[in-house]
Amino acid sequence: MIVAVTARAADLERLCTRLGVRRLALFESAAAAIDDAVCGDLDFVVEFQPAALDNYANAYFGLLEALEKTFEMPVDLVVRSAIQNPYFLESVGQTRAVLYEA
Repeated sequence: MIVAVTARAADLERLCTRLGVRRLALFESAAAAIDDAVCGDLDFVVEFQPAALDNYANAYFGLLEALEKTFEMPVDLVVRSAIQNPYFLESVGQTRAVLYEA
């Protein structure tokens, strides 16, 4: 996992707690990369707490914006429950590195 992500573990925990995140994971190439220069963007998969669903759009876009600001690079944020493609779901499951779990 890249240094930029592991160095901000405490920031991620505060952010996830504030926005009602149940689980946040990095996946694809960013989960396996060690050097920040290797990644052009960061791919995250998120699951929100049920309580956050009332305010889902604010939680999703708030998290997306905060992740891009924190890491100063483009972020792809995928909601786990929205993944319909079984091959993509399998790929996410195989490559993910959990960063936060409530």
